[in-house]
Amino acid sequence: MPDLRFKPTAAQNTEIPRPKRAEGQWALGYTEPLNKNEQSKKDDDPLHVRDRILYTYSRRGFDSIDPADLRGRFRWMGLYTQRAPGFDGGKTAQLEEEELDDRFFMMRVRTDGQVLDGEALRALGELSTTYARNTADITDRNNIQYHWIEIESVPAIWERLESVGLTTLEACGDSPRPFLGSPVAGIAKDEIIDGTEALDEIKRRVLGNPDFSNLPRKFKTALTGHPSHDVAPEVNDVSFVGTVHPEHGPGFDLWVGGGLSTNPMLAHKLGVWIPLDQVADAWEGVAGIFRDYGYRRLRSKARLKFLLADWGKEKFREVLENEYLHRTLVDNPSPAVPVSQGDHIGIHEQKDGRFYVGAAPVVGRIDGTTLSALGDLVDAYGARGARLTAYQKLVVIGVPADRTEALADDLETIGLTARPSNWRRSTMACTGIEFCKLAIVDTKERARRLVTELEKRFPDLDTDISVNVNGCPNACARTQVADIGLKGQLVMDDDGNQVEGFQVHLGGGLALGANFGRKLRAHKVTSAGLDDYVSAVVSAYLADRTDGERFAAWVARADEALLRGEPVTV
Repeated sequence: MPDLRFKPTAAQNTEIPRPKRAEGQWALGYTEPLNKNEQSKKDDDPLHVRDRILYTYSRRGFDSIDPADLRGRFRWMGLYTQRAPGFDGGKTAQLEEEELDDRFFMMRVRTDGQVLDGEALRALGELSTTYARNTADITDRNNIQYHWIEIESVPAIWERLESVGLTTLEACGDSPRPFLGSPVAGIAKDEIIDGTEALDEIKRRVLGNPDFSNLPRKFKTALTGHPSHDVAPEVNDVSFVGTVHPEHGPGFDLWVGGGLSTNPMLAHKLGVWIPLDQVADAWEGVAGIFRDYGYRRLRSKARLKFLLADWGKEKFREVLENEYLHRTLVDNPSPAVPVSQGDHIGIHEQKDGRFYVGAAPVVGRIDGTTLSALGDLVDAYGARGARLTAYQKLVVIGVPADRTEALADDLETIGLTARPSNWRRSTMACTGIEFCKLAIVDTKERARRLVTELEKRFPDLDTDISVNVNGCPNACARTQVADIGLKGQLVMDDDGNQVEGFQVHLGGGLALGANFGRKLRAHKVTSAGLDDYVSAVVSAYLADRTDGERFAAWVARADEALLRGEPVTV
């Protein structure tokens, strides 16, 4: 039975919508385990697995690991078994999870908007080269992601991470996943409000707290006080977005219920004003509603977005105010939406006269050698450190004004660039079949080759076009909200062979005109034909666009033949 001591067993002052069938909502009395995941969490708090890793599994080896820990509770420690080699995409849905397990782990290190100083960057680099075969990807949730981790190495890795203020705790699992924070918090000249203090307070209250470690599923948080909305707030479960009240001044609007995957939904904007010192309270309230009223019967419906879809934002706000915050939120129009969200690439002046330099790897793929070298550059240039971004990029902050160009030059020597092409700047890719057990196709290497080819074919592109490449329908790389979103699947080539390919989403985006990309009926592209297809669509756009017309706007009106990459005869 879940511990409801700190939660309402049923709302006393608010009428709660009841679904037509029991959906596993704790606060309505449906506490029985309804699927294997809920049973596993009932059997043992996943936070307890840390001690078993430290004192049993790391000493006795991989074969000693309880399967319920291996494929379940390990996630609360930021660990997934990675995909064993030799299984093509056709096996992904055919084999059981344990058949795809390798004896190595992916490990996710959360940074939560933290500034990584030189020591922290070198620690991340050393862990990569020592324990992870020099792998280290920057994800689109401010994480560093390692591969090839052995269970015997985990205690030493944790000890080193903790020495520089980092952790893998609850980086995965049905828990508060790593937080997205603005990479320019506290330094940007045009920032509305610095939310660092609030994000730190949320982390202090909830990470490792059993009151929030058993949620119906993952729970994604974003917070930014920057007017460019640089943390993709529309597609997170809970987002705090900087705003200004005419009387009270700077604060945060509250957005809830966003998410992608197979049922994409944009967040509902509550249109409120929350002061900095009450953000953590509001977070606890939103997470508490999800914990207590979220749908636990089916994993496919166990996200906050489904509760919002059923309740509506007015009812959600009513429950939040009456049953969790016990106060009324201040009304305030939601903030203006930027034309596009900020990625902070390039050289920009800070409010203190120093500069920050945003740099891009290729689709987030770096390595331990690069991280260590970046740590050395941070110290050599007297910079404060680096933050990771929501777009698989990084920002070096606190650079002296007279050293920015020299730093940009030196970043080039370690495989990063502050002067990227559109294609390198605006392309993301998930982990893909190389390591992920859910993936169907290769993504990282395929996206890298695509970037290289598009740079050759369109070297002087004068507009932004984003390309997001995903290995399966789960949209970890935000497939549906890119100009060109590519969802991996098996397709038939011209000779009738089943090969790697993509379903295409066109014209999606966040910020101004936020929407999901247009899917063309029965249209698929082979991986081998991807370069030519994207080139054909981009060429058609450049030839057919009106003055100042953005790619997404063109997609909305373009002839379908152009979107299919076919020539149009007049």
